[in-house]
Formats: sequence, C-alpha cells, structure tokens
Amino acid sequence: MVKSMDQYIGKDIRPFIIAEMSGNHNKSLDRALAIVDAAAEAGAQAIKLQTFTADTMTLDITEGEFTINDSKSLWAGQALHSLYQQAYTPWEWHAPIFERAREKGVLCFSSPFDETAVDFLETLDAPFYKIASFECIDLPLIRRAAQTGKPLIISTGMATIAEIAEAVDTARAAGCKELVLLKCTSNYPASPENSNVRTIAHMRDLFGCEVGLSDHTMGIGAAVAAVAFGATVIEKHFTLARADGGVDSAFSLEPAELASLVIETERAWQSIGKIIYGPTAAEEKPRTRRRSLYIGADLEPGDVLTIDNLRRVRPGQGLPPKFYEMLLGRQVRKAVKKGTPVSWDLFD
Repeated sequence: MVKSMDQYIGKDIRPFIIAEMSGNHNKSLDRALAIVDAAAEAGAQAIKLQTFTADTMTLDITEGEFTINDSKSLWAGQALHSLYQQAYTPWEWHAPIFERAREKGVLCFSSPFDETAVDFLETLDAPFYKIASFECIDLPLIRRAAQTGKPLIISTGMATIAEIAEAVDTARAAGCKELVLLKCTSNYPASPENSNVRTIAHMRDLFGCEVGLSDHTMGIGAAVAAVAFGATVIEKHFTLARADGGVDSAFSLEPAELASLVIETERAWQSIGKIIYGPTAAEEKPRTRRRSLYIGADLEPGDVLTIDNLRRVRPGQGLPPKFYEMLLGRQVRKAVKKGTPVSWDLFD
C-alpha cells in the first residue's frame, strides 16, 4: 500500500519513470506480463495501464466525427469505437498484471476513463490514479478519483490554464491531498518543438504541486531536458519492439531505450545541483594542473626573464599567468633551474 507519493516523487528523489503499456499488449496477456518484466528490468519505477471499455469511451458509430478523418493521424480512417476495442485491456487481466508488477518490485496503476473504472481499480487497491489529457476536462471523473483519497496524476495536454485550474480545484475540493500535473503535448508522435518543457517550472509555481512530463516524442531528449526544468515524473509509452506493431507502438520506447531514459534522466537530475562558482571539492586536485608560470631555462643570478625563459605551462605550482607581463624584464636574484615554479622569492 502506498501511503504517500512523497516516497516516490519529489525534487530530492531521482525522476519517477512510468512505463505506459496502453494497448501495446496487442491483445495478449502473456505479452502484457512480458512488458511488465521488461519495464522492471529497464529500471522503471511504475507500469501504467488504461482501464476502459470501448463503450465507456465513445458511441458505437462509424460516421462523421466518430471516425478519425485526420490524414496525418496514426489512426486515420479508424472509427473511435473500433480503435478503443483494439487498445482495450481486459479488466480480468488487471489483477495478474498488478500481481506481476508487485513480484517485480514496481508499482502498477492505471488511468480510469469513467467512474466504473475507478470503482473497479479500488478493488485492486491501485496506489494512485492518472487522469489522461483528454479527460482533464472531465470534472466528474476527476472528482470521483479524488474522493478515493489516493494521490492523483493529471495530464494537461491541450488544456488551458483555466481548464487546468478547474481540474486542480476539483481534485483538491474532493479530497486529493497529493497531486502531480504532467506537461503533455497530445500529438502522436509529438515533436520536440511542440514540447515546451520550459512550462514545467511555471506550472509548478502556478499550481503549487509536483510537475512532470507525459512525453510522446521519439527518443529521450525531451524527457532529459524536462528534468533539467524540474520535472520529477516522466511518463513514456513502452513496448517490447516497435516492429511488433500495436496501437501506440510507433511512439513507444523499446527496452534498451527505456533503460537509457532511466539512466540519463537520473544523470540530468544529479547534474542540477545548486548555484555555485569556484572549485568544487572534486576539483581541488585538478586545480594543481592548471597553467602557471615556470622557469623555462637554467638561469644565473641577475638574468632577465624573457618570453623564451618565462613560460606559461601546466601544472599549476607557480604564480598565476596573470603576472606574466609584469614579470617580463625582471631579474632573478639567485640561480634557478629549468622547471622551477615561479614564486615571488625569486626576485628582490
């Protein structure tokens, strides 16, 4: 039982990586379980399902706006009801998928798409709920999910500030104590140019909660950049192999890519640090290998320093190079061997 989202998500914890299974199980429970195994092996902290039926998503109509007419869409020409039948994860699969996730040490949760899905997921003791971008404006659904008292993650693709505010206010008024918003661009796949991850920091300040990225771009670059802007959660669609096909496979990560996402987002998080100038503790030794002033030839007392015998070289045991011009033309007061670091006691 997850008592608090704080143990998984926050600026002092490495990014929380969610592998979104969606319909990439391709109607095979064995494949769904294999996806859980692969996500755990790659280092994801959570696997996410979608809980709906075609009838809770749309009407069984194949005309007009109930068919995808956008020629650029991955699903062009498909009726919505048929598409959701393909992507549907049978509800009887949820329990074994949740159990496999527990065995593998990863959290399993879901996006409910109507109140009956919330009620069903409560029977599985889902640790928290994710509201999809297209449902961000479904305030009755958000209210029902929030009433469970579980933490809530809300994707904000397409939503205006006012719409996000309504969703946030609804969730909090219904009892949600822990809320995460996800910056999202609802194109499939999305382009990096449309990702606008700079919004993440602004969203955090505006709504006073943790903010992450639900990322539909290809690759991991946008997600890594998002972490630099303060994202504490990264959600990416995940499949065993894009070549296997599936409703979301075209913009899903494969296992090696998910493993890279886990590693590189953690590196990005580690690199944020704090505002600092000057050497870190790790740089104290390298400081001794910076350039400094050295005697470049054997000298006798009274010899003059010239561009030939006063050298700016590594390592850094001598005076800093900023004194180079000042010392040219000065006489040494004693014999000096080549390779001696320049110090003030060489001069009168």
